[in-house]
Amino acid sequence: MPAKIRAAKPRILIVTPEITYLPQGMGNMTQRMSAKAGGLADVSASLVSALFELGADVHVALPNYRRMFQGDVFNLHDKELRKYHEVLPDSHIHLAEDRIFYYREQVYSNYSEESMRIALVFQREVINHIIPRVRPDLIHCNDWMTALIPAMARRRGIKSLFTVHNIHTCQVSLAQVEEAGIDAAEFWMNLYFCGHPINYCHARSHVPVDLLTSGIFASHYINTVSPRFLWEIVEGWHSVVPDSVRNELRNKYFAGCSAGILNAPDVSYNPGTDDSLARNFTAADVLEGKAANKLALQRELQLKQDANAPMFFWPSRLDPVQKGPQLLTEILQKIVSDYWKRDLQVVVVANGPHQQWIDKIVADFELHERVSVVDFDERLSRLAYAASDFMLMPSLFEPCGLPQMTAPLYGSLPVVHATGGLYDTIRHLDVDYSKGNGFRFDHYNSEALRWAIDRAMEFHALPAAVRERELARVMEESAHEFSHKEVARRYIEIYEDMLERPLVETESGEAIKAIAEAVEKSTGSYLPSPL
Repeated sequence: MPAKIRAAKPRILIVTPEITYLPQGMGNMTQRMSAKAGGLADVSASLVSALFELGADVHVALPNYRRMFQGDVFNLHDKELRKYHEVLPDSHIHLAEDRIFYYREQVYSNYSEESMRIALVFQREVINHIIPRVRPDLIHCNDWMTALIPAMARRRGIKSLFTVHNIHTCQVSLAQVEEAGIDAAEFWMNLYFCGHPINYCHARSHVPVDLLTSGIFASHYINTVSPRFLWEIVEGWHSVVPDSVRNELRNKYFAGCSAGILNAPDVSYNPGTDDSLARNFTAADVLEGKAANKLALQRELQLKQDANAPMFFWPSRLDPVQKGPQLLTEILQKIVSDYWKRDLQVVVVANGPHQQWIDKIVADFELHERVSVVDFDERLSRLAYAASDFMLMPSLFEPCGLPQMTAPLYGSLPVVHATGGLYDTIRHLDVDYSKGNGFRFDHYNSEALRWAIDRAMEFHALPAAVRERELARVMEESAHEFSHKEVARRYIEIYEDMLERPLVETESGEAIKAIAEAVEKSTGSYLPSPL
């Protein structure tokens, strides 16, 4: 049965600093609106599209990144430029206008002062112009760049959901907030301060505001991007998490006002259609497809050419604080040596401070035909997913993670530390019962990583028919499990719980079916058009 829309549908405003695409019906230029730095962009796109297709009254607020949205605006003809500035009267896309956004080539700045300025200007436009125009029933904010908005929303009686994608936070003074054009005096009592303010004047000049903690503190409901990571923070794991963030997350958790919702990989990660591959493949021809891509990658990286060589791929930044590359370097020479006769290979397509140490090991032990380290390149990274047998991700902590969900789509089994989103998404492989999708180790040290690598090598030694059966199963299960359809469904459920009414009215208990159909259509149809 078709969905019946309520006469007074709740209005949802999603505030995000990045997005990959928008539904065509929401206004002009939607398919050119792509500004992505990470998984937040994909989640925002799929969620907006699902709600739009469902018939919900959804609006989105984002900065007007003219250069990223339109390409090089200086090359546009006057007629095209005028068309770009038009906004349809019924458009639900609300662009924050300021020159600070117009000519940017990336979402986030490498300079903290500029990043703060961008965040404050964005929130100024949302608070002063977009929210009064939209008049939402619920505002969904994302990360510290939107963290002042829940405090304002609470003051104005608007419900808010705040999603914690990363644990990065910043401090800012009320004076800075007000100098950016935001009337913080209206909602300062709903912010989280780094000390105890005596009164507003004292707070304005002497006590900084913690942004991420403020978003958590002021919002009505919060979610992290991994159920396990939320639990780990509540239980006191990870010293890297600021105490203020931990305490406020605990308060929301024990009040029953929190959830963990995993992200999902970009829909373009599909070995059957990915144009970065030497040969496309599906679960039906996984071994042949991976062999062809492995030979292509080996030729390009000047590794020993052997289609049967077990290949381990490192896709994450080489950050020893979070990602654990030091665990690999402690055992790198030993695993290559121990499996020399089986031609074990390691491919690293990533940047980071630890890259120099891998380079040194390769040079000192002359491992150039077995280990390759290159700077990150999107095409090469996709080819490595398709070519590799296993993906390495021994993170100390992981709020969500995407490589461990992307790799199984390409038939590359993850080797991961049991933490955060890695714990939630990877289950240890059991060939006898045909269960699991990777190799998970519990203790954060190089010996445990070596144990998991040995288990992976045992799997690689199994007959081709067994490996093909398991890889095909993992690919098919992953395509279903790690999808934006499921992500959007979870967020919609939270919206409806917070509003205590459905986003749309349906007959015969068809609500869940309508949501599923809307999400399926949005994630399957609306892909970004090339610029």
